[in-house]
Amino acid sequence: MPEKTFKPEPGIAGAYIDTVIDEESGLLEDIRFHDIDRFNFAYDVVDRLGSEQPGRLAMLHVDREGKERRFTFADMKKYSSMTANYFRYLGIKKGDRVLLVLKRHYQFWFAMLALHKIGAIAIPATFLLVKKDFEYRFKAAKISAVIATADGKCTEEIDKAEKGYEGLKAKVLVGSRSVKGWRNFNRDIRFFSDEFKKPANYAGGDDTMLMFFTSGTTSYPKIAAQSYKYALGHYVTARFWQQVKRDGIHFTVSDTGWAKAMWGKLYGQWLCEAAIFTYDYDEFIANEILGMIAKYRITTFCAPPTVYRVLSHMRLEDYDLSSVSNLTTAGEALNPEVFERIYKSTGLSIMEGFGQSESSMIVGNIKGVMPKPGSMGKPNPGYEVVLLDQDGVPCTPGKTGELCVKVDGDTRPCGLFKGYYLDEEKTENVIYEGYYHTGDTAYVDADGYYWYVGRVDDVIKSTGYRVGPFEIENEIMKLPHVLECAVTAVPDPIRGQAIKASVVLTDGTEGTDSLKRQMMKALRAVLASYKRPKILEFVADLPKTSSGKIKRAEIKERDWKKDE
Repeated sequence: MPEKTFKPEPGIAGAYIDTVIDEESGLLEDIRFHDIDRFNFAYDVVDRLGSEQPGRLAMLHVDREGKERRFTFADMKKYSSMTANYFRYLGIKKGDRVLLVLKRHYQFWFAMLALHKIGAIAIPATFLLVKKDFEYRFKAAKISAVIATADGKCTEEIDKAEKGYEGLKAKVLVGSRSVKGWRNFNRDIRFFSDEFKKPANYAGGDDTMLMFFTSGTTSYPKIAAQSYKYALGHYVTARFWQQVKRDGIHFTVSDTGWAKAMWGKLYGQWLCEAAIFTYDYDEFIANEILGMIAKYRITTFCAPPTVYRVLSHMRLEDYDLSSVSNLTTAGEALNPEVFERIYKSTGLSIMEGFGQSESSMIVGNIKGVMPKPGSMGKPNPGYEVVLLDQDGVPCTPGKTGELCVKVDGDTRPCGLFKGYYLDEEKTENVIYEGYYHTGDTAYVDADGYYWYVGRVDDVIKSTGYRVGPFEIENEIMKLPHVLECAVTAVPDPIRGQAIKASVVLTDGTEGTDSLKRQMMKALRAVLASYKRPKILEFVADLPKTSSGKIKRAEIKERDWKKDE
């Protein structure tokens, strides 16, 4: 077998990434990373581009009023340095954990890069969180500061949560209004220098750069810690899966509070020197999104399957989508019929991909792979992927197993997380015997394509969000007259999955419609909108194992069979 010939990737990425690419198909066959022990995305990519290609477009931002802002890499270098000086003035230092609750505001990018420069750890969060969510996050991650949107009741919920927590050194508001006890980013930033000196002990390489809260089924959200090498792992995501163009504009539909934003709105795209498009909308309206794609000549587009399900029922021929060369999706399995409808309307295949908050893209329909509708695609060459059965034995084609990634001691593939923050036990539950266990099951066919089957546990994927049932059940159990409950997923034609609560009432309590309405109202007050059950059903009992554990899988199976 001939020895592989690695070549540096084009542009700025070539300083860190070499690949082997099939000349005929463009298929990525292998990838290796080098000189990355002190890699820091803010300094080594953004600041460098800001100096070498100052006029290159980094982001086209459109706010909800339709105002356009064009930020070059020189702008990103400038404003991130101003923000870093501002944050340092507020006392934010290397190693501090900073919560970013910023929707799609352009200040999110300034803040992320500033934290990377300082060496503080960025923790994105959705603005949909409520008091109890913030309380948990403050304590679990030992949050040092919060940068939050002025929109909605976000600051109110944070202020409520702060009453039981003494660790915040700063609260910074992004928006036009003023709130007592909060500093104003837009007002204050202009007073700080646009030169930020790179510290001698700057963070990089294996240092922690970013943390995500990720839902589970048996506990509250875990905290996946990512190193500075995580950014490099998304080069494959952008160049070979999303197939972004250096002089194009990439549009990923995602709130910045989710890991998906890191997949499509920052690292990989800028490593490819491509511009990103951001629309800071309040409500997803398909007509508006299509209009934006046409108006701004978007070249590559990524969205969760729920968006494509909506688009597949629209007259796409009424919009000029001729600029789009590639479509991608991730977050949950894509229905083959949606794939076919979109292809029929646009002539474009939706390139499905699979990954987690704990990783970059692990499996995907990358450039050079002919997609099979419904398949996740083939493994990213940056990961050594294996399907293992319950005994830890590799599965043969057609047999379902857990999707696992090979690891070598403490060494991780670029893009795979370091572990769960301050939780060695949970880390050891998923990284052991030389593998990271994703908790997702799949099978591989004779052609090497992977097909998603489901979660090993009970995480619900609804409207692109991952929701663990445990914390929802905790809130239900606080309600009067509830004996026990189980939260599971049910089929939904738009969301893919919706949340259902099966509730057993105490003896003598009648399950009336009035009681159901009262319960739903109470849950709305304590749960973020994406966590609220859409269906609440009173049942006589719940199926259980011999040890007394509720069999959620049996409830789910019964509900899904009803829909067949």
